[in-house]
Amino acid sequence: MNQLHTKAIQLRKEGYSYALINKRLGVSKSTLSNWLTEIPFKPNQEVLNRINNTKLKLVRTKQKDKFETWARIKKEARIEVGRLTKRDLFMFGLGLYLGEGAKAYDATQIINANPDIIRLALKWFSEICGVPRENFSITIHLYPDTNVNETLKFWQKQTGIPRRNFWKTQLDKREGKSKTKRNKLPYGTASITVRALGNPIFGVQLHRRILAWMDHAMDNTRV
Repeated sequence: MNQLHTKAIQLRKEGYSYALINKRLGVSKSTLSNWLTEIPFKPNQEVLNRINNTKLKLVRTKQKDKFETWARIKKEARIEVGRLTKRDLFMFGLGLYLGEGAKAYDATQIINANPDIIRLALKWFSEICGVPRENFSITIHLYPDTNVNETLKFWQKQTGIPRRNFWKTQLDKREGKSKTKRNKLPYGTASITVRALGNPIFGVQLHRRILAWMDHAMDNTRV
């Protein structure tokens, strides 16, 4: 057994990795593997620090790559979408109603937990359907552990709808729902309803008009 072999065994017993032993002695990793394969390996603090530093670098690199990729995709998306026309808003809102809107009972209504979606619904109803601001009402669906006053303030700020247009808050008292939803939906869900207020154009007629739009759009997309 030569001096390098002896030194390699000593370093391995001291907890050094093949990479560090190779760096110190200049012996290839394949040779070290042959020499040291039966020697138990317990990494020392220097090796552990290197491992942790390597992991940290990998995490930071992944985060940087993720950030740069997301920034690039957002930039490309901005170009691809461009400026939205009124026609774009019309179809965008129609798709929203198709997915989130009420189809039965002649009620014109959209419900969602995302304030951006609710604001889009209000914009669509106002600019495309011509609904006056005073015709909107909001019902908030909450869970028992939700702070009612904070939630009402949140949705009033997000929508700009006055408190007098908020209907009675609805509580979901089903067992288990509070625990699973409270973190995901801290402000519950908001239901935007268009009231006729004596004008049938914003009552049954609007609801049927929206349904007719959806039917026609679906007919045009059938293969």
